[in-house]
Amino acid sequence: MPHISVVIPVYRAENCLHVLYSRIKASLELITQDFEIILVEDCGGDRSWEIIQELAQVDPRVKGIQFSRNFGQHYGITAGLDHCDGDWVVVMDCDLQDRPEEIPKLYFKALEGYDLVVGLRTQRQDNLLRKLISKLFFTVFNYFADIKIDNRTASFGIYSRKVIRSITQMKEQYRSFGTFAVWVGFRRVQIPIKHSHRQYGKSSYNFSSMFKLAIDSIYSYSNKLLSIFVTLGFTISSISLGYACWRLIKYFLGGEQLLGWTSLIVSIYLTAGLIIAVIGVVGIYIGKIFDEVKGRPLYIIQSTTFEIGSKHE
Repeated sequence: MPHISVVIPVYRAENCLHVLYSRIKASLELITQDFEIILVEDCGGDRSWEIIQELAQVDPRVKGIQFSRNFGQHYGITAGLDHCDGDWVVVMDCDLQDRPEEIPKLYFKALEGYDLVVGLRTQRQDNLLRKLISKLFFTVFNYFADIKIDNRTASFGIYSRKVIRSITQMKEQYRSFGTFAVWVGFRRVQIPIKHSHRQYGKSSYNFSSMFKLAIDSIYSYSNKLLSIFVTLGFTISSISLGYACWRLIKYFLGGEQLLGWTSLIVSIYLTAGLIIAVIGVVGIYIGKIFDEVKGRPLYIIQSTTFEIGSKHE
């Protein structure tokens, strides 16, 4: 049984996989020879799977999993966690912005008595727009989800077996490994790590995909949006009732004519718009429930470089 497992979702990484393997291997051998590297190829359409197969033939500690189609980064992490056996599990990205040389630092910190040691990117090597979008996303998400996640953190960290066991029990369709790791609790610490520039390829997370991720995260982890609309509805109703009483009092006391056609039309359209918005929000929550009750598998494996035993079936 390996002492350390490294789980890496792979997407269009043909240019960096050899370098990634060499650097991870060198870093892990400073700790132990008993390790495994699980590379989950997410059907990026390049030669990543062929390279993973080549690495697995050279080093049996490399294990490859290929999806039947593109499922997404966090589903790749899920598959890797489902099939890893290490006492400690490192989760990282494949683009080498997460530096493999930081793994020993995370590991030896965990030995001080922590179940989760997460890397804190003190100097993120991303462009300004990406940093601003990330900060905005986590600010909004933390408010709605009532949890605290620093936008300088990501999935890169080391996790004990009991943490991974707890996370793999979570079977909801929408996946966010970082959020799961916060939710399960246990003894957690963040330590500063170096973050590298992206040397190979471009990130698959553009503005539209990040916006969709933000919306899905809010709907999947919080029902606070419903509470906000309920509060807004009661507020508008209270203001409308107060305004109606005030106009009636003025009418009976001073004989003022109740004209206000424009304000009436504006009020009707405002109220109708809010009603439609509330119905839309409720509909999205119902759609999320529909996705969950279908009970579909989180991912489908097309092929692997190793034999999947009964433990992982």
